[in-house]
Amino acid sequence: HCAALIGYGAEAVHPWLALESVQALFAEEERGKPTDAPRPTPREARLKFRAAAEKGLLKVLSKMGISALSSYCGAQIFEALGLGAEVIDRCFTGTVSIIGGIGFAEIAEDVLARHRAAYPAEAAQAGLPDFGRVRFRKEGEDHAWSPPIVKALQRAIGDGATGGDGYADFLSRLTARAPASPRDLLTMRSRGPIPLEEVEPAEAIRTRFITTAMSLGALSPEAHRTLAIGMNRMGARSNCGEGGEDPDTYAPLPNGDRADNKIKQVASGRFGVTTRYLMRAEELEIKMAQGSKPGEGGQLPGHKVTALIARLRHSVPGVPLISPAPHHDIYSIEDLAQLIHDLKQVNPRARVGVKLVTEAGVGTVAAGVAKAYADYVLISGHNGGTGASPLSSIKHAGSPWELGLAETQARLIANGLRHRIEVRVDGGLRTGRDVVIAALLGAEAYGFGTASLVSIGCDMARQCHLNSCPTGIATQKPELRAKFTGTPDQVVGYFTWMAEEVRRILAELGFHSLDEVIGRVDLLERVDHPEMPRAQMLDLSAVLANPLAGVPVLADPLGGRDAPRRRTVARNDRPGVESLDEEILSVLEPRLDSGRPFAGVYDIGNHHLTVGARVAGRIVDRGGDALPVGHVRLRFRGSAGQSFGAFAVPAMHLELEGEANDYVGKGLSGGEVVIRPFREAAYAGATHRHVILGNTTLYGATSGKLFAAGRAGDRFAVRNSGAVAVIEGAGNHCCEYMTSGVVVVLGQVGRNFGAGMSNGIAYVLDEAGTFASRCNFDMVDARPLDEADADVVRALVREHLDKTGSPRAAAVLQDWERFRPLFQKVVPHTAPAPAPAAPPPAPTEIPTERVRP
Repeated sequence: HCAALIGYGAEAVHPWLALESVQALFAEEERGKPTDAPRPTPREARLKFRAAAEKGLLKVLSKMGISALSSYCGAQIFEALGLGAEVIDRCFTGTVSIIGGIGFAEIAEDVLARHRAAYPAEAAQAGLPDFGRVRFRKEGEDHAWSPPIVKALQRAIGDGATGGDGYADFLSRLTARAPASPRDLLTMRSRGPIPLEEVEPAEAIRTRFITTAMSLGALSPEAHRTLAIGMNRMGARSNCGEGGEDPDTYAPLPNGDRADNKIKQVASGRFGVTTRYLMRAEELEIKMAQGSKPGEGGQLPGHKVTALIARLRHSVPGVPLISPAPHHDIYSIEDLAQLIHDLKQVNPRARVGVKLVTEAGVGTVAAGVAKAYADYVLISGHNGGTGASPLSSIKHAGSPWELGLAETQARLIANGLRHRIEVRVDGGLRTGRDVVIAALLGAEAYGFGTASLVSIGCDMARQCHLNSCPTGIATQKPELRAKFTGTPDQVVGYFTWMAEEVRRILAELGFHSLDEVIGRVDLLERVDHPEMPRAQMLDLSAVLANPLAGVPVLADPLGGRDAPRRRTVARNDRPGVESLDEEILSVLEPRLDSGRPFAGVYDIGNHHLTVGARVAGRIVDRGGDALPVGHVRLRFRGSAGQSFGAFAVPAMHLELEGEANDYVGKGLSGGEVVIRPFREAAYAGATHRHVILGNTTLYGATSGKLFAAGRAGDRFAVRNSGAVAVIEGAGNHCCEYMTSGVVVVLGQVGRNFGAGMSNGIAYVLDEAGTFASRCNFDMVDARPLDEADADVVRALVREHLDKTGSPRAAAVLQDWERFRPLFQKVVPHTAPAPAPAAPPPAPTEIPTERVRP
């Protein structure tokens, strides 16, 4: 409420009714009642309410990417669902309301109904009814997954090959419901039925199905593997979600089953994203947002972070894991293109996609995704989510996928881009009818989350976030996991019945395959529901508009009325990429085969992007995990482009004389990166006063080392999960969301140091005495060094001197007794990690055998 009022221009909000209600609840006469905990005074309760309201408001601002309330006030960054033009024009001028809806008369009806419920007749007993807005209640709101529908589907799957009648019962129960989404108001036109035998087989249709991103952590290991095995048996795809993947699943099972996921997700937290993880993927998905909670990062409660989950996410057990809301290496469409390029460099075989959420304007973003050379775009609707999303987001954020999918298809066709990119959809799909409608609106692949969990036993208890799932699906407790009874055969059974339903619909429509109906929105038409006058008020013209009608013929020969309605190319790769890694690999690969070490020197320019990533991928691909540290030593001179040293593995040592752009050491996976200034640089004698590398260094690094003789930009070591680094100063937000690793800063830092830092250690040299004003103490403490800390810092500074020749490091070591008390050790409140052991000695030098002038 506060966010909406301020967003529409209010500069102050007085929630007087809420405050009076709190006052009444905690009044003196109420305080005498028995309770398990001490009750606050009325004044304390009002202050707590105000703090909670302000925290919720700040979270809304964060979701929208806004830092200052003055920027949010009056911004009107809202989208309306179900409000008609008369209300929008008078009360919410300029707000997008794609499908229209009710007016003032209907709003008055609702207000009066609530008033009658609050103030019943004198003879009636006043009460607080449960309207079933969260859990199913017989007399409450309708739910798509009500218990009878859940049981009907599970009975059909349990009956196996004889479950046709049960699946029909499941469909009949769904169709008997009142319309609850835009697609429930649509029907399909037939051009004349054809024999079912002429339609493509169910086996081909099943390969288009995907189980959507649900992490190991949100789900139990048993449920996670069951979904992967079932989808792999069908030649379909499963998505491992944010949080990494257990390497134990990479080996085939004794019966030949495969338990790893073909789609690996790269989310804002970069949990579990290692080079090996990326190389095991057939597809890599960049999660920009989540349909059930757009604008929020992933959130895994501490009670679900077991030893296994902590190991995969490079954290510690019991500590909550929160992903940043944005990707800190994506602040523009060009940055997104860079991340896509990074992923295609490390694993050139993988197709790379981007997950977006339905909202007004998503079509323009999808066009940008295509231009950024993604291979697919996923449009995610609000009706998804596996239960761990905040209630406020479930109820008040996101839009139906039908709206975003229609807009995406239209915008891609209008810009002559549809042939370059595959379009996918998810968010509440349940049946073959949903699949065919999604195909008619332009989707080529179809994701299922909740439905796939129901197929393996989920009973919609809605306790996913509590770690108390009674069916063992969304829990990490061993005693509850033991109750899991799901099997891969159940997954196969559900998707097989749904594929057969798709075949029947295609036969009725007169088409032989899904390819023939993709983008055929002209086959959809509106269904009237006179018994539901409010449904009649919805305007679906934007969904039913034919994107090929009236589109001018563009310069692109694939534009205009003859434009394709679906993807026609296998990959959407960036042309003309100059890869320094390929030049390196032309000489390195024979050495990898023979196991001989390699060293080389190369010139580098800022047009050389993601240098080292393809080398890292190739080393992992050839089983290079066993190569000794520093086996491949690469030296460069010049100004490195973005993502220098990304995903470097233990066998790699990259040394740069010069400077580097943003994203150095992104996803570092054991490699070592050393950066020092040009010998002839004017600032070579005062490195701690000059910037030598850009923003967002070591983003998502899981292991390895970085030494840089100079200052770093903003967000140094953001989401560091295990790397060791020494730098000589940093910008704002250093060590943000850090969960492991060690960072030593030999100079001043910017504001907001250690925000969201839940583990790991940082040592900051506070020579100017300003650190206390620049550190975010919400989750961390700062304290002086003890003896063990001093040994660690001194050893790292000495190694920094040895690797970079830094005059700053030399000065600190030379006058150690003066500098030691100026260091501040920063550790989290929740997990004060012990001082790490002193670093091992550096690997022996390997002679340079190839030099390019």
